[in-house]
Amino acid sequence: MPYPRPSLSELRAQAAADITAGLPTADGLLRFSNLKIIGTAVAGMAHLNYGYLDWIAKQACPYTATGEFLRAWAALKKVYPKQATAGHGQVTFLGAVPGTLIDAGTEIVRGDAVAYTVDETATVASDGSAALSVTAVNPGDAGNTPAGTQMTLGSAINGVPSTGAVTVTITGGADQESDESLFARMLEAYQKPPNGGSRDDYVAWALAIPGVTRAWCNPVGFGAGTVVVYVMFDEANADYAGFPQGRDGISASDNRVTVGSVAAGDQLTVADSIFAVQPVTAMVYVCSPIPRPIDFVISGLGSASIATRTAIAALIREAFIEYGSPLNDGSIVPLSAIESAISAISGTVGFVIETPAGNIANTLGYLPVLGDITYS
Repeated sequence: MPYPRPSLSELRAQAAADITAGLPTADGLLRFSNLKIIGTAVAGMAHLNYGYLDWIAKQACPYTATGEFLRAWAALKKVYPKQATAGHGQVTFLGAVPGTLIDAGTEIVRGDAVAYTVDETATVASDGSAALSVTAVNPGDAGNTPAGTQMTLGSAINGVPSTGAVTVTITGGADQESDESLFARMLEAYQKPPNGGSRDDYVAWALAIPGVTRAWCNPVGFGAGTVVVYVMFDEANADYAGFPQGRDGISASDNRVTVGSVAAGDQLTVADSIFAVQPVTAMVYVCSPIPRPIDFVISGLGSASIATRTAIAALIREAFIEYGSPLNDGSIVPLSAIESAISAISGTVGFVIETPAGNIANTLGYLPVLGDITYS
């Protein structure tokens, strides 16, 4: 049973009682007694020692460890914090003078001052276009940028217009993993040890990649010898509702790759990482789930405020993140979970979810997401 840690007041009372018992002619409880002051100081030191021992006990167990001790326990299972990564993509400048050189390391700046550098020296093509592969200067998901975003040269180059645009979405940037995420992966590693390429292994390999927040495995998804891994980038690709940006396929390192089947973008990053650890016989396809919007009709809240409606939408999205899956394994998004979450919001008494009428079954290849909400 757990040890009952005494409170500071209990320790002070115990010290005063010990002083009084040890010196029958002295009163250790007098307000300005030197003995009482000494007893209070001793009790305070004992309280700090109890606190330190309590902290040591927590760090001595993987389930309660924090900070560097959490990382140490995770490392015993070869689970390491995912470091921040920089986004990669392509920026194109049109109307430049053919033959003009753009050196590697040239700075390109987004409208909000986020900076990128050119990966390799490029020459302006005969049609006046310069397609430049770029990498964000600072790692993190802030560097991810959708196609069409305007970009500007950091310093002028003769023969090259100052303004260009993103032509291949800049993706792959991810912030450093939080302790909460590391803790969840560590527990998975302790509870589900590696098993030579089992379903859980593929999920763990995918989740170890920076930016990946959710993953699912569908064995034999595209026929015998294949494994399909679905992934989501909920934080790094928040502008795209968390869906990977790229092309489904297999690793470019797989010598069985055929024209059109190699992955690209986020999917290629995951496929290449998994290829290094997967069983040699498996052909692993990394895919993005297809969004499946689910519309809601909620009665009884026709006069709900914008703040209330925003809170309802956020909670429904959280339920989809927690229970949604692109597998047809019998899993569902329980309507009761959505109802209980909405009922906890102030001012929603009396609501009824008319549509959908029941639990939302997960479908292979599709991931349920929030569609439109109609209030009446």
